[in-house]
Amino acid sequence: METKRVVVVGGSHGIGSGIVRRCLDAGALVTMFSRTAGESAGLEGLQHHPIDLVAESIDPSMLPDTIDGLVYCPGTISLGPLRAVKAELLRSDYELNVIGAVLALQAALPGLKRSSGASVVMFSTIAVSTGLPMHTSVAASKGAIEGLVRTWAAELSPKIRVNAIAPALTDTPLSEKFLDREEKRVAMAAKYPLGRIGTIEDMSAAAEFLLSPDSSWMTGQILGIDGGMSAVRK
Repeated sequence: METKRVVVVGGSHGIGSGIVRRCLDAGALVTMFSRTAGESAGLEGLQHHPIDLVAESIDPSMLPDTIDGLVYCPGTISLGPLRAVKAELLRSDYELNVIGAVLALQAALPGLKRSSGASVVMFSTIAVSTGLPMHTSVAASKGAIEGLVRTWAAELSPKIRVNAIAPALTDTPLSEKFLDREEKRVAMAAKYPLGRIGTIEDMSAAAEFLLSPDSSWMTGQILGIDGGMSAVRK
């Protein structure tokens, strides 16, 4: 990924910040859009543009002329029982996860078309392919993303590849409330066939693969990085 120009939307913390760091370590030139720089603040070679993705659209003039990779990964975990789900929560998750992704891709499209091998990486969740309780809002918006990934892969081929990563529980600041005690960590890890919780490194490695030429014959795919939970029963 040496000298590749990568745009990361939502790279201030957790998985997004891990992707920013991994791309920089691989020699990419990274432009990041997020509310704050967060954990990515001060990283050498990073250009950060503050933005509220719900209230604002990305200014195309702030994007590189040529874009080799676009990663859209703003983080939310909106869990709760069906009886308590409010319309505003559904709208909020849809605005960020779906409309935000559409607008980001629209802004980046001219730059992506100038690349000789552009890749777009979106984020879904295991809760789309595997029914999980308490996931009404996130499953709805991320399910829409999976549909869009396939639509965009068809529309933008052969110049631009579009894939998504579908993580299970990952050890990030967003999931801290589920992992704040050792007994919780042990119980959560035991649910996965591979016996552990996902890490930021697991997700950033998958993103690097999808951005790189190593995945040049992949498009329209949802890559489950979930410790086997969506495919294996112990």
